[in-house]
Amino acid sequence: MLLLLAAITFTSSYEGGALGRVERAGPDHYRCSVPGQSDQDNRNRQASWYNFRVDGAAGTRLTIDLVELLGEYNYRAGTHAVTAKTRPVVSTDGAHWTHLPDGAVEWVSSGPALRLKLDVKTPRLWIAHQEPYTNARLAALAREFASHKSLKVETIGRSVEKRPLFLWTVHDAHAGSATAPAVWLMFRQHSWESGSSLAGEGVVRWLLSATAEAGEARRRFVWKILPAADPDGLAHGGVRFNRNGYDLNRNWDLVRPDKMPEIAAQRQAIFQWLDAGRKIALFLSIHNTETSEYLEGPPADFGQRWFTLLREGTTFHPSRPDYTVMTATTTEGKPGRMNVAQALWRERKIPAFLMEQRVEFNEKLGRYPVAEDRLRFGAGLAQSIVKLFAGER
Repeated sequence: MLLLLAAITFTSSYEGGALGRVERAGPDHYRCSVPGQSDQDNRNRQASWYNFRVDGAAGTRLTIDLVELLGEYNYRAGTHAVTAKTRPVVSTDGAHWTHLPDGAVEWVSSGPALRLKLDVKTPRLWIAHQEPYTNARLAALAREFASHKSLKVETIGRSVEKRPLFLWTVHDAHAGSATAPAVWLMFRQHSWESGSSLAGEGVVRWLLSATAEAGEARRRFVWKILPAADPDGLAHGGVRFNRNGYDLNRNWDLVRPDKMPEIAAQRQAIFQWLDAGRKIALFLSIHNTETSEYLEGPPADFGQRWFTLLREGTTFHPSRPDYTVMTATTTEGKPGRMNVAQALWRERKIPAFLMEQRVEFNEKLGRYPVAEDRLRFGAGLAQSIVKLFAGER
């Protein structure tokens, strides 16, 4: 999208960009719609991703109202992900991002709208809900470690738009490799949740590092990483549904390769591993929310112990006091509403977990989370898993 208004332009025509209608509300004052995304039944609209660039505004005091925020979550109408506590990130080069300070953000409850007050000093200014993480960045990470002997990258399927669905395997081959348990980690089921990908990159960088601890982790476990569950969403600046409108973390109790090739390919890879007689020590999918941070999963005996390791040894700052045993489904009595952890536990008793990490202010960090925090958490996550199974051989 490109809109020319008094020499100021708004565009989202790049990977991961997302911007709806733009209207001029007054001199240097614009209303920018958050496009949002609805599911295959035109329900459960979520407006939790925007990513656009403003050109030609240098030297102006620019006011931008982010509007059309209301949506629906799990069939509960009237919700909105963007809140009074949301602090967008901005960049002057598209690569380095900082959160807007409190004084530059105002909540307009009558809209609702999130009003941004910007003293623009550069010819270009990028604005996003949180720091983007694109397919291009993932590809660059793969190239960086392409020659590492412990990394294998394979394609297990194709998305709706035929983008490759990758499975990364990290392991040091040795005499006991055939019986080594696997840790499966899934990132970016919902494309707006870019903090998930940053955590995934942190996992990969630590596992492939030259430290003795990382080497031990590679020898003891086979790390199976699904780094981008929705590559189409990453490309288009989507929210939480694939290009056919299906939530890739709500339809794991259905097998519809024609509508959800992403889930079909991921299920097949996981089940083939088990059917070959291999072990899965645990499975984890990481997500982002605005205010919540928690770990939930099956009634596994090590759930609370892992929760404690994460809370005490990483930047994980739970909004719930303890580990949460997950429900059987997200929407009782309705098919196509199981998340990945619920379905894997029900079908194969895989100890599958789901983690949410907040994007709003984190008291443990003393700030809004930034990319370095997510990367550091990824390293700590992998280390916590090694500690969790310490002594088990």
